[in-house]
Amino acid sequence: MNFYERELRALKRAGRYRRREIVDNTLHDFASNDYLGLSHHKELHRLASKELETYPLNNSKASMLVNGYHQIHKDFEDALCRANGFEAGVVLGSGFNANIALIEALVRKGDRLFMDELYHASGVLASQLHGIDVTFFKHNDMQELQKLLQSSKAKRNIIAVEGIYSMDGDLCSKEVFTIANESEALLIVDEAHSSGVVGKNLMGVYEHYGIAIAPNHIKMGTLGKAYGSFGAFILASEHIVDYLLNRAKPIIYATSLSLYDTLLAHQSLKYILENTLSLKQEIAIRKEIIFQELDLETDGLIVPIVIGDNKRVIDIKKRLDDLGYGVGAIRQPTVASAIIRLIARLGESSDDLRLVCREIAKEL
Repeated sequence: MNFYERELRALKRAGRYRRREIVDNTLHDFASNDYLGLSHHKELHRLASKELETYPLNNSKASMLVNGYHQIHKDFEDALCRANGFEAGVVLGSGFNANIALIEALVRKGDRLFMDELYHASGVLASQLHGIDVTFFKHNDMQELQKLLQSSKAKRNIIAVEGIYSMDGDLCSKEVFTIANESEALLIVDEAHSSGVVGKNLMGVYEHYGIAIAPNHIKMGTLGKAYGSFGAFILASEHIVDYLLNRAKPIIYATSLSLYDTLLAHQSLKYILENTLSLKQEIAIRKEIIFQELDLETDGLIVPIVIGDNKRVIDIKKRLDDLGYGVGAIRQPTVASAIIRLIARLGESSDDLRLVCREIAKEL
């Protein structure tokens, strides 16, 4: 019996039907979030594997609060804290789980969550759990956010923004840090798409804006994007991390992050810090190509090209596939209007980026 046949037919009619496709590794990859190309860096893999070989076990075996917290985890957390200027950190299974952990644990009865309307789906899902009081404000509209905070009677106010927004590709407003500090609100910054991409040492938007870390600041980042591994991290004050360890279900009840992924991400962090200048130069080259060929300025490496038609965006993707270039074709409800999502990643040459941009320009 096909219990959801009607719903599937409706998705197909609307051009919103999705399916998995095996990755074609012969295509030039301008679709994935592997911003720095580190997923292909075999030396990082060899270094992580060599270190794991010296360890008495292969996997973490248990929850972090049972006996699944290893020196490998602590060493990486400490390195992230040093690089980002935070007191404490915790690694966990994915960015999706990190947002669930943060929002489900931090927003208690009597609290109020203020979330940018373009915040990631994981945060939106978390905001719908057990009657959380959430208000969505217009994207990057700091005047609206300030008014909402001024009228709030909540016990605690929590703000949630992204460092770089995953589909629009723009930075959060610098003003959000001032607003959070002045209103004594907790501030969650999802740096999934900004960590490893912007900032003096490519550590993200806190560094990009020169923000002094405060006790109300919380940074979440993922390891499956610029870091070329898998998992996520949360950085905050000792007090907040201690609270999360005691209340956040994705930390308490899930097996801790795999040892290999932790080691691989740690090697990537070292690589980024040791090669910051050359990486920033390559990022700048790609931003200039995007401007020259598509007349678009980008804050990071995400380039959204509005097409506005679900069928046409798929047709464009297929044509580019045939030419040897993989790009993202993003449709509703992920975005308001269908886009080609081009990632100007360092894993592909600048020459190939220029060529794919010229092909896309023919469609505009």
